[in-house]
Amino acid sequence: MRILVTGGAGFIGSHVIDRLVERGDEVACVDAFTDFYSPSIKRRNIEAHVASGAVRLFEGDILSAPRMAEVFESFRPEKVVHLAARVAVEPSIADPLAYAEVNCTGTARLLQLSVENGVRQFLFASSSSVYGESSKLPFSEDDAADRPISPYAATKRAGEMLCHAFHRIRGLAVTCLRLFTVYGPRQRPDMAIHTFARRMTQGKPIRRFGDGTTRRDYTYVADIVQGVDSSLDRPFDYEIINLGESRTVSLNELIEVLENVTGMKAAVEELPERPGDVRETFADISKARRLLGYVPRVPLEHGLEEFWRWYRENRKTLET
Repeated sequence: MRILVTGGAGFIGSHVIDRLVERGDEVACVDAFTDFYSPSIKRRNIEAHVASGAVRLFEGDILSAPRMAEVFESFRPEKVVHLAARVAVEPSIADPLAYAEVNCTGTARLLQLSVENGVRQFLFASSSSVYGESSKLPFSEDDAADRPISPYAATKRAGEMLCHAFHRIRGLAVTCLRLFTVYGPRQRPDMAIHTFARRMTQGKPIRRFGDGTTRRDYTYVADIVQGVDSSLDRPFDYEIINLGESRTVSLNELIEVLENVTGMKAAVEELPERPGDVRETFADISKARRLLGYVPRVPLEHGLEEFWRWYRENRKTLET
């Protein structure tokens, strides 16, 4: 199977590519290697696969119509896993137009190219942030998800709606996967767990926004890859599916577990809550269990141990 992964050099994308190579698929990676965080980190994520010839690398921005047309014409993908995006809530508030361009216009371009080139299945990486401040817990795919509270969340919901339009009008088979707070080895440096570990090892206080009672459904990256893998083997006409751990953990609890794993005590700098951050995320994964056979297997404690092992092994290159 020829599978194109956009954003394939990033945190989640590189793990997806690992799995596709293991499966024996013919894999291509599109990545712009932007400077949101160090491009050298992303290059290291996939360099072994590229060097071995297991993965074709196309450097380019999904906003570039000529480059993306060249990618599709050259590789002729049968399936597309679309992970490339502007990510994170806070920077989307500062630059909403850039988020709209990449996450909406870029997604529409890939959908159009997929239709024009006979792609059989399109997987879109959405986000738990689309649920906003819903008081209904756990979050279900049947919830309205019509009141996002950040530009990032709004663009992810818009991406889902674009996917639905291309399915209805052009017959493209689409699965939208709503991912819940993914963590693990290769996690982006701006994300909380990675930031906490870095500051703790540097002897600096970690920055806690709010009183620590906000809760997240932390999901280990291997469980997310399991969901992507199963989705590729079970194409649907159009579905939205949650991928989470289905267990909520407070920020204070997360810090405590991370202290236990690292053997270090965290000094905490208390800061006001940030706009755009939701109070709680909690995935109803009954649909994923039913349609994908999805079973999250990695509890937070074990996942943090794996992250910490990776961080210690790669600390020198991560901090350069």
